[in-house]
Amino acid sequence: MNINGYTRMAAVVANPIKHSLSPFIHNLAFDLTDENGVYLAWEVEAEKLPAIVDNVRTLDMYGLNISMPYKTEIIPFMDELSPVAELIGAVNTVVNQSGKLIGHNTDGIGFFNSLEKYHFNIKDKQMLILGGGGAAIAIIAQAALSEAKKIVVAARKSASYIPLKEKLEKLSVKTGIEILLTDLSEVDRLQKELKQTDLLVNATSVGMDGESLPLEKSLVLPEKLLVVDAIYKVRETPFLRWAKEQGAQTENGLGMLIGQAAESFYLWTGKEMSVVKITLEMEKEA
Repeated sequence: MNINGYTRMAAVVANPIKHSLSPFIHNLAFDLTDENGVYLAWEVEAEKLPAIVDNVRTLDMYGLNISMPYKTEIIPFMDELSPVAELIGAVNTVVNQSGKLIGHNTDGIGFFNSLEKYHFNIKDKQMLILGGGGAAIAIIAQAALSEAKKIVVAARKSASYIPLKEKLEKLSVKTGIEILLTDLSEVDRLQKELKQTDLLVNATSVGMDGESLPLEKSLVLPEKLLVVDAIYKVRETPFLRWAKEQGAQTENGLGMLIGQAAESFYLWTGKEMSVVKITLEMEKEA
């Protein structure tokens, strides 16, 4: 990397963020594409967000990646939102277009792009996704925009269950796609839905401990099911081992992490990130 007077900057903003793999991914991408850029991780308090946004314009940055807890808090500072970001209600990528800041969300498209190696297209297929947090909503929204046949969301009945139901109903109305919410404890209902499911996704944090399963072990998976766990810090979660034992194709969250980064990188530079090379380098670092 040759930093000079022409080097442009991008950064990821969150709190905490020092653990992030994004600087490794993007700086390697800059190097592989001969793009004169550098990528940093900025761990900031919420009151610093206005100043951070000003920095993007003042320093003529490519833009920002936004992670928790600022994906919704950043929205008021945007000049414009992409249709996907507006639908999801969250921004993970800020693009600087000559001083005009556009908020995008690349999580969902990055997720589905990472499944292309399995020749999987969500159009006219059914998805069952576990969880209703930010990653889940991004995947659900992208699946709906990509004309999935049906989306079933399974979540635990907690204080967030009713607000999630209302959010999913709005997504369903806006996209015209059937989106249903069910209680994660309703095993019979889940088994019935699984029989018609083409893609099963864990978008919860259950399994990060290397021991826990996000659903009942007694559930039987259909043949030719693709199973994805959005967790990437544990390369093979108990969920993926359980699915593999039943003969399913499995994929961890590394593909989504690199996929969303690749979309951000393209929006900033107009260049294609070398996903294959970066994936190999990430696996070496593991």
